[in-house]
Amino acid sequence: MYEDEKKKQAAEARYRDLTETPVPQLILRLSVPTIISMLVTAIYNAADTFFVGRISTEATAAVGLAFSVMAVIQALGFFCGQGSANYLSRRLGAGDRREAEEMASTGLALALILGGAMTVLSLLFLRPLAAFLGASESTMADTLAYLRIIVIGAPFVMGQFVINNQLRFQGSATYAMVGLLCGAVLNIGLDPLLIFGFHMGVAGAALATVCGQMISFCVLLIGTTRGGNIRPKLSNVRLNGHFLLEIVNGGMPALFRQGLAAVATVLLNRAAGVYGDAAIAGMSVTTRVMMFVSSALIGFGQGYQPVCAFNYGANKKNRVREGYFFCVKYGTMFLLVMAALCLCFAPSIIGWFRDDPQVIAVGKTALRWQAAALPLLAFTVITNMMLQSTGKGVKASITSSARSGIFFIPLILILPTLFGLTGVEITQACADVLTVFISVPFAVSELKKMK
Repeated sequence: MYEDEKKKQAAEARYRDLTETPVPQLILRLSVPTIISMLVTAIYNAADTFFVGRISTEATAAVGLAFSVMAVIQALGFFCGQGSANYLSRRLGAGDRREAEEMASTGLALALILGGAMTVLSLLFLRPLAAFLGASESTMADTLAYLRIIVIGAPFVMGQFVINNQLRFQGSATYAMVGLLCGAVLNIGLDPLLIFGFHMGVAGAALATVCGQMISFCVLLIGTTRGGNIRPKLSNVRLNGHFLLEIVNGGMPALFRQGLAAVATVLLNRAAGVYGDAAIAGMSVTTRVMMFVSSALIGFGQGYQPVCAFNYGANKKNRVREGYFFCVKYGTMFLLVMAALCLCFAPSIIGWFRDDPQVIAVGKTALRWQAAALPLLAFTVITNMMLQSTGKGVKASITSSARSGIFFIPLILILPTLFGLTGVEITQACADVLTVFISVPFAVSELKKMK
């Protein structure tokens, strides 16, 4: 009884915090650990590229090809994580803890099931999968070696994204940060040891990543037992139509965003592959750099998401609007600074990953084009997060699909045929500009309803 009373008091204190603390102060406090968490996720993806870049251009290209599979795994993890966490947060805002507990357990169970299925299917069809991703004779061996290990960690990756999102949406961003940080530190430490110390090559990079993800999952699971956080239990799993539909509604935007990013990466690699392994490597490095920059913005926006969802559920919509404009304003200012740095130092940034003149030539041009459109990302990302957190699943799915799907996929098929390699390099920047034209009317219509 005493333990139940402590949890009740902690939940009440959290409710007051999320609904009464000044919005800018609250977002800044919540966004610091989420920014670190997102940068940690970017480090997972960039660390392997950095260390593998010391082996060869072919190895760098192989990791870039395998990233599409990692993106699909992450997409399914975000689907279950954000789908369950959005609903969970709104139910906590409405005072319904019981249903929030059931959603937390259901979201994690679904992620583990999907992760196990992906591991089995990927191992059964590994070589056809590598060929589909665009692996050539020179990159096939490294691609297979990397993929074979990476897919084994799929259940842990999906599980960690679910728990991470659920902790964030309960206002426990620090626990979420610590879990991811532990795995990232282990990953970075194991990379050089396994790749060069034990001479495992790209397989060592994959093993380091999987070990880090397993540790993150375990630490995050421990975090659910601390404070007033909800702890997933097998007895609370409800794989019924109600919960699955809520996960789909809240998680589909993330699935579209991440899943279409995986499709876009496959198409990008295949388009770049026409111009050789150096082109694939150059575009792969550019993708990692931009992912690192955008991760800070996404982390800032994720500090807004629990504020948005919780206050929307508590019918405090003026706080939802205030947080939205705060994030768009300061997110744009940050991206302007990062865009200027990328425009000025593009060759040095690409060369830091792979010191190959051909790789740098492709990467610096692509990076400068994407940097030019980078400041627009704050508006489109925060709009998508606002729509997703308030349960506007259809609009959120469309905005999340635009950048990597609705616009990117047709452009990557058309522009390279018109402009050659330059068409490959400018595709993402063109897609970013066009995405704004979808985001504006959606944002305006929803913000008007909250007045």
